[in-house]
Amino acid sequence: MALISLRDVGVVTPRPLFQDLTLGIGPGDRIGLVAGNGAGKTTLLRCIAGLAQLDRGSITVSHGAVVAHVQQDVPEAWHALPLQEVVRRALPPAEREQEGWRVGLVLDEFETPEDLRARPLAALSGGWQRLALLARAWVTQPDALLLDEPTNHLDGERLAWLEGWIRGAAARTPMLVASHDRAFLDACTTRTLFLRPGASRLYAHPYAKARHLLEADDAAQDRRHARDAREVERLRRHAGALRNVGVNSGSDLLQKKSMQLRDRAERLEQTLRPAHAEKAGEIRLASRGTHARVLLGLRDVTVRAPDGRALFRIGRLDLRQGDRVVLQGRNGVGKSQLIALLRRAAAGEEPGVKLGPGLVLGHAAQGMAHLPEDATPHRLVAAHAGIGDGRATSLLAGAGLGVEMHHRPIGRLSPGQKARLGLLALRLAAPNLYLLDEPTNHVDIPGQERLEAELLAQEATCVLVSHDRSFARTVGTRFLLIEAGTLRDVTDTPAAASR
Repeated sequence: MALISLRDVGVVTPRPLFQDLTLGIGPGDRIGLVAGNGAGKTTLLRCIAGLAQLDRGSITVSHGAVVAHVQQDVPEAWHALPLQEVVRRALPPAEREQEGWRVGLVLDEFETPEDLRARPLAALSGGWQRLALLARAWVTQPDALLLDEPTNHLDGERLAWLEGWIRGAAARTPMLVASHDRAFLDACTTRTLFLRPGASRLYAHPYAKARHLLEADDAAQDRRHARDAREVERLRRHAGALRNVGVNSGSDLLQKKSMQLRDRAERLEQTLRPAHAEKAGEIRLASRGTHARVLLGLRDVTVRAPDGRALFRIGRLDLRQGDRVVLQGRNGVGKSQLIALLRRAAAGEEPGVKLGPGLVLGHAAQGMAHLPEDATPHRLVAAHAGIGDGRATSLLAGAGLGVEMHHRPIGRLSPGQKARLGLLALRLAAPNLYLLDEPTNHVDIPGQERLEAELLAQEATCVLVSHDRSFARTVGTRFLLIEAGTLRDVTDTPAAASR
């Protein structure tokens, strides 16, 4: 029996996101929710959680059932609170004193180090902030979970823990999981819902097999659409010919048959439904040439935290043209700090680093935090040499940013929109060395695949941090593990090296 029932639900304003969606979520269901950026995944989760309104249809939750919603972002009001207090406040006020012991049990279950529990949430890594949100949900003893991008910012160790927890302790708790992480979806889900503005598709399989079936169904629908469109055209031609003959000969019978054929053509035309086509913007890169074989050479360099603490040492590291280096290690070991050091080195501000001739750097920070939040996308793009207003508008539209976003402050864009804008800015810089810190966070699956294809097609040289195993396996040529204060080459796969 379904714990949560959706019947003919839809959100169609200010534009269609989904409609006529009917779905039951019951014990043991772990449904992967897949769609492009801005296509309605978060909206659907919020509607089920009672935080947003449907335009049509109904959602029914079994009487007394607790449905916990794990959102993507940490509210600013929680930043100063200790982790354990953030979790405790998920309990009803009347239960916090007598039931507060449950907080410790959940934090133990989540393998939370003691020294983290009293730290303010803002002082924790993005991965532990994500797990704090999940702990808040779990401490309420929910009957169902709604998870919105639960793997963002998790390192390999925490991601492996999350997958084991979902398949183990939480296996019988119904879940609807919105995610762009292909490997995670395959590891943890039992069914897949592809959310679409028209007819959404549900398959009784994890992501990879479900996508294969979806592509086959879409291809079959395209063939039916083409066949029926040809039949409509044939009926119209035949009806027109019969009408002409009927008029010229004065035959009422032929004119009646002509009208019948036209009616058949109109009824068939109303059923024509081409397969859904993703309308996500393109992701393209550009890479300028260089004759240098080694773009950066590091000798006896210590990577430090912002407060000056030594994190790890690099004895020798050469970044050669064509290297696509994936940095691995737990959250907090210094992957992002190495990216920051390389940026300073490219500006000539770091001793112990030798620059190759003609080095041009392109950088994308986590969450595209390097983008100026007060600027607008149009101003940012138009500022590049040789790009006027018209070209800027065209480039932004091609990247999937609607015209209503072009003059909106960047700080007000969604994470997915910022990601696409940041990747467009990278393309315009045309670097020969890319520094990419979690570039696929908030980028939908089609966007991830386009970015992979571009990095390979451009034979780009890059240093990247990514916890997306599918992305790292596809693009990486070298894997460097930061562990126990050192950096070393590893030959394991991304999943194995991060355990």
